[in-house]
Amino acid sequence: MILELILIYFPALVFGWLFWRNYRKEPRQFRNALYFLALCLFAFWGLSVQFNLPWLVLLGFAAIPFGLVALVVFLIANTVVVVRREGLSLAHLLPGLVATAIIAACIGLPLLMVAAPIMPVMALTSLVFVEGSYIAFTFTALLLYSWLYRRLPKRCDYDYIVVHGAGLSGTKPTPLLAGRLDKGVELWEAGGKRALIIASGGQGPDEQLPESTAMKNYLVEERGIPADAIIEENRSATTMENLRNSKAIMDARSGAGAYRAAVVTSDYHVFRTAEYAHQIGLVADGVGSTTARYFWPTAFIREFVAVTKAHLWPILLIFVLWLLPAGCSLLAR
Repeated sequence: MILELILIYFPALVFGWLFWRNYRKEPRQFRNALYFLALCLFAFWGLSVQFNLPWLVLLGFAAIPFGLVALVVFLIANTVVVVRREGLSLAHLLPGLVATAIIAACIGLPLLMVAAPIMPVMALTSLVFVEGSYIAFTFTALLLYSWLYRRLPKRCDYDYIVVHGAGLSGTKPTPLLAGRLDKGVELWEAGGKRALIIASGGQGPDEQLPESTAMKNYLVEERGIPADAIIEENRSATTMENLRNSKAIMDARSGAGAYRAAVVTSDYHVFRTAEYAHQIGLVADGVGSTTARYFWPTAFIREFVAVTKAHLWPILLIFVLWLLPAGCSLLAR
């Protein structure tokens, strides 16, 4: 009986072990998301086999088309809401563009195969299917693990709390940035008000002053934080620059690796920020502030695109493997 259970759950045990080993070593890695989703899927499959419930697997497969339809409807509705509230821009149209791509892949390609059932079309369809399956898997994995990572227990006894900029409205922080600053204050108070807060953000071409200055003004004037508890980092324009420049400040003041830090950003942005911190050797907890629900899908899609660009090799490998049969057939001729 025990051996039978081991065989049934062997794939889940393998991915569970991989996830646990890598999570213990470093929780801020993208591979953890893939291992965790594989663990969940194989555990679900194991339960269906152990208790002789094949309908569970069938239900999972049946949920795919219904889930796609629901996702397309949701993305289109979310696009309308975001554009109405935030204005028309390419970034705000992202959910609608994703919905359009899903419709094109699910309806357009099968129709094309029926209209022109020739080898190039069949090959293209297979490529889109495999690449699309991988993208759907990684998107689900990142969504699930990002949710999990944000809920991991965090320390309170930080030496530094780095708050990332997020744009200004005139000379004041936007609501998104104010939310990040409020979360930073929450951490500062929970840690006994001993940490230094690093306001990290440079001056954009359309901004009247550096974001760090507006952030410091908000913290002092609106939240009553002592000015000497705030350090301005006013040269950053990207997330990676936020982290590198803030790390340089902390290293210079306390010595590399001799401090505990938290990096505060919006909840949808936490995992990518934490992963970047890992890449540059900054040991820091990622902490997220709440984002308006209507804006979350747009923001997360942008995060997924950025994470995918940073881990592009599987997509390129799939493409190369897809090209191999065509290359072999040409050589055979």
